[in-house]
Amino acid sequence: MGSQLAGGFTTTRTWWKSATIYQIYPVSFFDSNGDGIGDLNGITAKLDYLKDLGVNVLWLSPICKSPLADMGYDISDYYSIDERYGTLEDWDYLLKEAHSRGIKLIMDIVVNHTSDEHEWFVQSRSSKDRAINPKRDWYIWRPPKFDEQGNRMPPNNWKSIFQGSAWEYDEATEEYYLHLFVTKQPDLNWENPDVREAVWKLMRFWADRGCDGFRLDAINHISKVEGLPDAQVIIPSLPYQPAHQFYINGPRVHEYMKEMNQRVLSQYDITSIGEAPVTHAIEDLAAYVYPRNKELDMVFQFELNDIDAPGGLEAESSILWKPWQLQDMKNVIRKYQEWGREDGFWNTVFIENHDNSRSISRYGNDGPQWRELCAKMFCILQITQAGTLFVYQGEEIGMKNVPKTWGLEEYKDVATINLWNQALEKRMKLSGKAASEIDMSDIMESCQKKARDNARTPMQWDSSSPNAGFTTGTPWMRVNDEDDWDVKSQFHDPDSVFSFWKKALQLRKRHEVLIYGDFRLLLPDHPTIFAYRRTLEDGSSVLVVMNFSTESASITEGIPLAEGMQLLLSNYSTQESDDGVWTVPTVLRGYEGRIYLKEV
Repeated sequence: MGSQLAGGFTTTRTWWKSATIYQIYPVSFFDSNGDGIGDLNGITAKLDYLKDLGVNVLWLSPICKSPLADMGYDISDYYSIDERYGTLEDWDYLLKEAHSRGIKLIMDIVVNHTSDEHEWFVQSRSSKDRAINPKRDWYIWRPPKFDEQGNRMPPNNWKSIFQGSAWEYDEATEEYYLHLFVTKQPDLNWENPDVREAVWKLMRFWADRGCDGFRLDAINHISKVEGLPDAQVIIPSLPYQPAHQFYINGPRVHEYMKEMNQRVLSQYDITSIGEAPVTHAIEDLAAYVYPRNKELDMVFQFELNDIDAPGGLEAESSILWKPWQLQDMKNVIRKYQEWGREDGFWNTVFIENHDNSRSISRYGNDGPQWRELCAKMFCILQITQAGTLFVYQGEEIGMKNVPKTWGLEEYKDVATINLWNQALEKRMKLSGKAASEIDMSDIMESCQKKARDNARTPMQWDSSSPNAGFTTGTPWMRVNDEDDWDVKSQFHDPDSVFSFWKKALQLRKRHEVLIYGDFRLLLPDHPTIFAYRRTLEDGSSVLVVMNFSTESASITEGIPLAEGMQLLLSNYSTQESDDGVWTVPTVLRGYEGRIYLKEV
């Protein structure tokens, strides 16, 4: 089944293109048993809430057995549920109840690396004698180098994504293993066909159990350049260097993805989403998605999330923050909205997830006067883009970043703690001062803007209850107790952020132009107005206008009159047009957003 687009070509329709996918970070969603940790039964208990919102698909961040060195992205057993979240039977029940409500379920699978507690790695490090240890080559091992003084050195100068060397020395076998993330996340060796076969097997296990798709973590990291050469020194102050060019979109990654598709994905009616951080070249990302390549259905790209990162891809940490311009956002969104439509490229639409802070705090204004308007305007921004829509838990009630009064002791994320410690050590060395004398206010400001923990505070269900209704016990992470926005107060309020999201999702499902229409940017150089038009071949179209500023902005030129259009959605209160004919206002108020619709 297809739909003719304005370009004169046909886009194929499938369930995952028009779906609204809701990401759940299980540890922070809802705790059903009072142990302070969100769980599978807690998710089941909230299915009616999710269905009422308009969700079609749930994506669960990792729930397999894990020591939680990186919050579940370090899996120690792919075939079992971590006991903190429940059991396989709990998962089966969740799936059954979700399917009974017409909601599908996607699993988050991490196969670039495992936990160092996985039985595969335990065996791999048991001996470097391949004759007695068949899993030695399941991971990437290398002998040490030695400097002129005979000091042992890592095999190369690669920097871990979470700071420090990407290599960890194993005393027992006297070799280093590669870990692109934390030391407890050794990278799998995808060159080994036995590793790939093991991955296909675990994916089939979940697909056979009824899983409706996979989100594949860091999937563009799995192929490394032969020889693992040293990276160029581009940050002289660091002993280890970013080495993205040697493992991002590596030489065999598309071979592996084609094999995954052939062996697993094509055998089921499931969807596949690859996480592809670091990559900003859209032609590299699109290669995973073009239908002719038979790899993945879509990928998450993070160029939009990197517009406030200093130093681009080679920044010392993705948590560091710099001011950004609306022009940057326009350019990125335009690129992904217009790219490769004739070739079947399909986009993912999101602005929040478990790795990115809250959008209204990061890109908008979460002050009392503007918070609600910002939350609704960012909803408009997302539901009016082509691609599969992803909504992160709490986004639908306008959750914001943690308070600025919180100190480092409240942050749990390994990336934040590593950044802090490295910056502190560097400044102590340069200044000769004690830790207590070092000014870390700039690092703290970045953490308050961008640290991953901002997205991981417990879901706020009822601010009048202990721990915002998330748990009756002690929460694993502090609730944002300076915030009284919650589900309970918004659920029946027709003017709330929740009700706005609910209405917006219904409109997106009702009007195909919001999903499949083409994209034409208007006012490309305006410093605060983001405006565009989307059109289907049948003539139906929408006009979207948004003001990314607290100040009113004039749009007297460059915007077509909305004659014959109706005002579909606005984040400000509006009166009905007496004659049914709407025109775009000449001035947009602070953080105002509007959608106009013309039907045929």
